[in-house]
Amino acid sequence: MSFGLNSILKKILPTGLFYRSLLIVATPTIFLQIIITVVFFDSIWIKANKGLTRSLVGELKILSDIYTGQDQEQISYLTEQFKKNFDFVINIIKNEQLPTVSMERKYSPMDRSLRRELKQVFGSSNYWFDTVAYEDVIEIKVKSNGKIIQALFPKKRIAPSSVRIFILWITLSSLLLIAIAIIFLKNQTRPIVNLAKAAERFGKGDFISEIRPSGASEIRKAAYEFDRMVKRINRHLNQRSEMLSGISHDLRTPLTRLKLQLAMLNQKDISEKMSKDIDEMEGMLNSYLQFAKSQVQEESIAININKLFKEIINNKNNKNLHLNLSNEIVLVARKNALKRCFNNIIENGLNYGKNVYVNVSKSSTRLNIFIDDDGPGIPFNQYKNVFKPFYRIDKSRNLNHSGVGLGLSIAEDIIRSHGGNIELNESKHKGLQVKISLPV
Repeated sequence: MSFGLNSILKKILPTGLFYRSLLIVATPTIFLQIIITVVFFDSIWIKANKGLTRSLVGELKILSDIYTGQDQEQISYLTEQFKKNFDFVINIIKNEQLPTVSMERKYSPMDRSLRRELKQVFGSSNYWFDTVAYEDVIEIKVKSNGKIIQALFPKKRIAPSSVRIFILWITLSSLLLIAIAIIFLKNQTRPIVNLAKAAERFGKGDFISEIRPSGASEIRKAAYEFDRMVKRINRHLNQRSEMLSGISHDLRTPLTRLKLQLAMLNQKDISEKMSKDIDEMEGMLNSYLQFAKSQVQEESIAININKLFKEIINNKNNKNLHLNLSNEIVLVARKNALKRCFNNIIENGLNYGKNVYVNVSKSSTRLNIFIDDDGPGIPFNQYKNVFKPFYRIDKSRNLNHSGVGLGLSIAEDIIRSHGGNIELNESKHKGLQVKISLPV
């Protein structure tokens, strides 16, 4: 039972820290104001209304008793005194019955109090009243000695005006307190929101400049430690990339010397075989350099995905590369990194198959890219392994193709750093399908 209640509350309650904090502050304030209002309404307003109504009905009873007498001069004098001193408008209606349609409002405390007092004094069928026909006036009709006494008097006689002032002040004070709470909560939650956004951006591989700690001491400490962690990770990534790039670059010099020495050899058959080995080593070094470049930090910018793919297609200039685009899609990402990723996957498809098909579509929150080829494909049990650095599948892919097994590893690293996913499936063209999903 408690588990079901918790699940319901989780669905109803807000998920954000700001709105939860606001709920914690505002809910007791609102409940307190409601309790104060109910207590005031029950103990002060209703009792005051009851006393005023009883006094008014007593005056009407006196007026009714006056009209049961026979001394017309006394009746006229007392009626004038009622009009003058009690702010009454009194009319005597003869040969008319009380209205049969009740004008009492069902949920009005004023109407209930008036009905209760009139019924107690005049009985259940000897009175009629209307509190809604006039804005500030109440009309009461009382049967007395075969006549109908019509009395009109101001509504304020039985409705204390202080209730409106009380409700106005209690509402304004509540709104003022909640507004002040919103301002303070906004200032307290802003550093947490900024820290969360910085962590999200860093998780996607964006460059994070120095974070300025603000807010409460605990939040400042968390921001300070996060900034130190970001700097350590960036320093580690830069050192690794620089080391790999330096090693790859330094190895080019001896390879170039080997090429020159092989060119001067008289034994051409040996020279050609060794040249192929050196070319393969150069390809490996280029792959290492590309892998090192994928780790370099780059600023995110707004990219038109359609234009990016058209640029890749134009650079390839291959008739076997087929592109199917949807509407214009703009994505905030690192352009060079994404371009390198798509280039690697398309190049793999062209190397191992004849045709490559690129389909780009967009859902409400995701950008979906499908890259299919008609090559030999990859066994299902190897889908996870091919994303490992330097992993090659000798059985399913042709060994005549160069490569060191870094293409898909680089692609996965780039996609994951943008908060996306990359999956492998069997293509409808009997080859490999690479599905890329990125948040937009």
